[in-house]
Amino acid sequence: MTAEKLLGNSKYQAVCYGGYRTNTRAVEPTISQLKEDMKILSAMNMKLIRTYNVHHQETANLLQAIRELKSEDANFEMYVMLGAWIDCENAWTTLEPNHNKESERNAKEIDEAVRLANLYPDIVKIIAVGNEAMVKWATSYYVQPGVILKWVTHLQNLKKQQKLPTSLWITSSDNFASWGGGDIAYHVEDLNQLIKAVDYISLHTYPMHDTHYHPVFWGLKESEKSLSEKEKVNTVMLRSRDYAITQYNSVVSYMKSIGVNKPVHIGETGWATSDHDLYGDNGSMATDEYKSGVYYKLMRDWTNSNGISCFYFEAFDEKWKDSANPRGSENHFGLINLQSQAKFALWENVDQGLFKGLERDGKAISKTYGGVEKALWLDVKTPQQTISN
Repeated sequence: MTAEKLLGNSKYQAVCYGGYRTNTRAVEPTISQLKEDMKILSAMNMKLIRTYNVHHQETANLLQAIRELKSEDANFEMYVMLGAWIDCENAWTTLEPNHNKESERNAKEIDEAVRLANLYPDIVKIIAVGNEAMVKWATSYYVQPGVILKWVTHLQNLKKQQKLPTSLWITSSDNFASWGGGDIAYHVEDLNQLIKAVDYISLHTYPMHDTHYHPVFWGLKESEKSLSEKEKVNTVMLRSRDYAITQYNSVVSYMKSIGVNKPVHIGETGWATSDHDLYGDNGSMATDEYKSGVYYKLMRDWTNSNGISCFYFEAFDEKWKDSANPRGSENHFGLINLQSQAKFALWENVDQGLFKGLERDGKAISKTYGGVEKALWLDVKTPQQTISN
């Protein structure tokens, strides 16, 4: 199995994965916990997972866990898009980030990604150089496209020298604007060369965030205000999907405008189920399990029918991401929460018995809200903005 055969193949659904259970990454998930998670994802036909860095032990342990599962069951399949974290000089320090110079840590990150890809060639099928490492709103750590190009070229050269599997695909996973689909400030020659250097483009699209930052699609037209509450919500979620499609198409358009034609897949998209601030009840009213579930199904249907892999963000809730704010949206993007409950997006999977016999941290996978949709709807708010026809 190769990346070329995996990507765009609806038989191998893709998802972003982190297995941390506590509010700090200092507490690593155990091999046993990682194996539990992989069995749960496999039961849902999610066989291609994305990780974000190799400087935490979780990634190496995850690859070991998958290898153990493969040795226990010859039919078990799980493949990995291995992320190598890239940032700029002084990132995550008290010093001013220098966006024109890269961190010395980057070389170590790439070396470790190479080591793991060679150690687990049957599992690691893609290396992604950086995560939202070029987008300029990542003010703590972003780098210029030339840094990503440098490391992508390095990895491609290792493939040519047979120091990496030749079927391994190399990409970077970044915001749609970073790939040329937005502000022309990103349209620089290093980006054009990067697009030519990667094996495919991995773009991120987040309509949920733009319900606050750019809510042109988020609200109701005058002609829609007579709809039922459920019809109103379904209508705005359909527009949210279409907004994501527009961002995807904008990257394809830019890629073709520079004479390139290669696969474009979605490296990240998702919709949080709770927020205390910009996207919650006092903000855009975007976050709840119903809207999240509708978005999940809409995006899966569209990408599956168009031969696009969608690394949905994310498999499980993780509360370290905004540990000071338990209701912060970053903690609530998972399809399954930390009480081993499947959110609305996966209720049908529970009904189908896909999780029968599986547990997470000693608990069987059940439904949130006790599976009562009327109870779920008590937490659903309808957007109040009026948008133009």
